[in-house]
Amino acid sequence: MTNLRNGILPVDKPAGWTSFDVLAKLRGALGVRRLGHTGTLDPMVTGVLVVLIGAATAAADRQPDHDKTYEGTLRLGVATDTGDLTGTVLRTAPVTAGEAELRAVLPRFTGPVSQLPPMYSAVKVNGQPLYKAARQGRTVERTPRTVTVHAIDYLGSPAPGDYTLRVRCSKGTYIRTLFEDIGAALGLPAAMVTLRRTQAGPYTLDQCHPLPDILAAAENGTLAENGWVLGVDTAFAALPALTVGETARTHLFNGCPTSRYPAADGRYRVYDGTGAFLGLAVVEAGVLRVEKLFCERT
Repeated sequence: MTNLRNGILPVDKPAGWTSFDVLAKLRGALGVRRLGHTGTLDPMVTGVLVVLIGAATAAADRQPDHDKTYEGTLRLGVATDTGDLTGTVLRTAPVTAGEAELRAVLPRFTGPVSQLPPMYSAVKVNGQPLYKAARQGRTVERTPRTVTVHAIDYLGSPAPGDYTLRVRCSKGTYIRTLFEDIGAALGLPAAMVTLRRTQAGPYTLDQCHPLPDILAAAENGTLAENGWVLGVDTAFAALPALTVGETARTHLFNGCPTSRYPAADGRYRVYDGTGAFLGLAVVEAGVLRVEKLFCERT
C-alpha cells in the first residue's frame, strides 16, 4: 500500500523552479514537513528530481547508485558569467568548429575529469554558497574536484552552432562546466542552452510526473491510489534482496547480530516474510547486522 508519509516521489521538475521551491510546495500539498531530495537542480534545468518523504530522507546518502544522466544543448561561440544563457554575455567569437571537430574531442572528456566548481553553484566555501558571492560580484578561490563521466553521446544539432549531448556521469558533475571545457578544447567559448535530467540513480523520467499533476492529485486525494509515491526500497534496487525469518527480523529490530546466517557476505535490502521492506543489513563473516531500518519497529 502506498505510504504518502514515507516514500519516494520522482518529480519532473519544471523550469523556473528551484529544488527548494518544489519541496516547499510539496510540504503543503502532502502535509509532511520532513522532505529531502537526492540532488538539486538549477532553476533553468528540468527533469528528474527525486523527492524523499519522511523516513526516506535517510536514503539519500545510503543508496548505492548516485549516477545521473542529462541531455543538454551547448552553444559554441558565446561565454556567460553563469555558464548558461541565463547569465550576462562576457565574450563572443566566430564559430570555427563544427560537428566533426566536436565529435573528435568528446572522448577526452570521458573517465575521471577534474572540474572547478562554477561560481554560480551551491557549493559552500567557508560556510557560504558560491552563488551568493557571485551575485555580489566576488570570485572565491575553489578547489578542483574529480568526477567521472561514464559516456557522452552526440544527439544532433538543433540549430547552427548548437549541439545536443547526452551525458552519463557521477554525482557532483557540473554539466555547464563540462560544456565550457568542451568549448575550450575547440578553442571557443561555450555556454549551456538547455539541460534536462533524464535519470537520477535508479529513477528515470518514465517514473516521474509533472509537478502540477502531482499537486492536483494531492488536492483531490488520488495521489495514494495512483502509485506515484514509490517504496523506499526502490532507492536500493541495485542491492540484492534478502528475506529474513522471524528470529532474524526480531534481531534486526533490536540491533542484535544474527550469527551463522546462511547468506553470502555483502550489503542487502531486507524484507520480512510478508514482503514488507525492513531496511538495509550487512552480512560479514556469516553474521547478519542491521545497517538502517526504514520501517516502524513492531
